[in-house]
Amino acid sequence: MNAGNLFSKILVILPVLFICFSANGQILDVDSTRIVEMNQETEKQVKEVHSPKKATIYSAILPGLGQAYNKKYWKIPLVYAGFGTLGYFIHWNNGNYQIMKNAYNDFTDDDPDTNSYLDLDGAQYYNLEKEPDITNFKTNVAKQQDYYRRNRDLLVICTFGFYGLQIIDASVDAHFFDFDISEDLTFNWQPTMNSFNRQPVYGLNCTFTF
Repeated sequence: MNAGNLFSKILVILPVLFICFSANGQILDVDSTRIVEMNQETEKQVKEVHSPKKATIYSAILPGLGQAYNKKYWKIPLVYAGFGTLGYFIHWNNGNYQIMKNAYNDFTDDDPDTNSYLDLDGAQYYNLEKEPDITNFKTNVAKQQDYYRRNRDLLVICTFGFYGLQIIDASVDAHFFDFDISEDLTFNWQPTMNSFNRQPVYGLNCTFTF
């Protein structure tokens, strides 16, 4: 085999090898790009596992359910204790309002058989046959009626506010669920020496690690 034929074969083989290596490199680039995209998708899915939207919806459907979704189980008794306390005082104020309302209606009607106002505390201190005790008693019963009704309505508003508050609490906890707070919180200081106008300047170097 002469040198010319060998050189000709080399010229044929080299382009083929170059094309093969180029194709292989493109395949590796595609595979590496695909791996990076898959890793990004997997990371995204991991981050989206705990959804603040779900926590908000759960708390809206059933108070305390969003806290359970966030694994803040210790908050569930607080949520229901709050609703229980508000419910108790709503019931108590509404009961007193109904008593005062019936007493006022019985006192102002013309039916002598309706006298529930006589069961009120303090009614015995009024002479309900003469003025000005009649007017004073009527005024005081009306004030007590308005007082209990106002407290009941205010507590109902507070209950709706507390309902919204526990939804917000669940949503905020869900947003910070994956927030990483390192336990390595340190403060270090050490003396340092710098140069200013060719003169040594001594000081302290403080470093926070968190």
